[in-house]
Amino acid sequence: MTVRVLLVDDEALVRSGLRVIVDGEPDLEVVGEVADGADVPHAVAATRPDVVLMDVRMPGLDGISATRALLTRSDRAGTRPPRVLVVTTFENDDYVLEALRAGAAGFVLKRSHPDQLLHAIRIVARGDALLFPDALRRLVAAAPGRTGDDRVGRAGLTAREAEVLRLMAAGRSNSEIGAELFLGRETVKTHVGNLLAKLGVRDRTQAVVLAYESGFVRPGRG
Repeated sequence: MTVRVLLVDDEALVRSGLRVIVDGEPDLEVVGEVADGADVPHAVAATRPDVVLMDVRMPGLDGISATRALLTRSDRAGTRPPRVLVVTTFENDDYVLEALRAGAAGFVLKRSHPDQLLHAIRIVARGDALLFPDALRRLVAAAPGRTGDDRVGRAGLTAREAEVLRLMAAGRSNSEIGAELFLGRETVKTHVGNLLAKLGVRDRTQAVVLAYESGFVRPGRG
């Protein structure tokens, strides 16, 4: 199965470079590109990508607003949205955290090696989150206006669900969580689905961000 990719970046040179990297893989294909976040919903409807590579800083509509608009439109239409992978210049960028809050599945640095970018696309395409625990801890710790609202504590998670959330926050995949807790993959998926519903979040990325922001996982710790 070929993963369809939409490029969103205001710099033509960056888009050209990304296209060369992505189209050079037999299982990946660039199906479109746009230079403004405002054009994302129309481009998604026209090209039906599996993954959107989204720049966050654009002079028109930024990647945060574009991500939020895309997911909101999909919710209203009752359709499954593509996965959004943020491509950013700076690791410790408030824009990245806001994009994750808005529903992006993860982020990758523009200076990353092409193999890392390709790996990131494949990870989010198969439905997994791409989070870097150390970087996320720094982002949350430095973010202004943290409320400390303990939404996780009020969600009524079971002990097992809490364990799963902690391992998710540590960057573990479902398979790794299952191996660590001696659970089958389907059982882990059930726990993840239950905790997402209790937390009232869209996906595991938003659950992990909430885990840090609520203090359930401490930003300054391992």
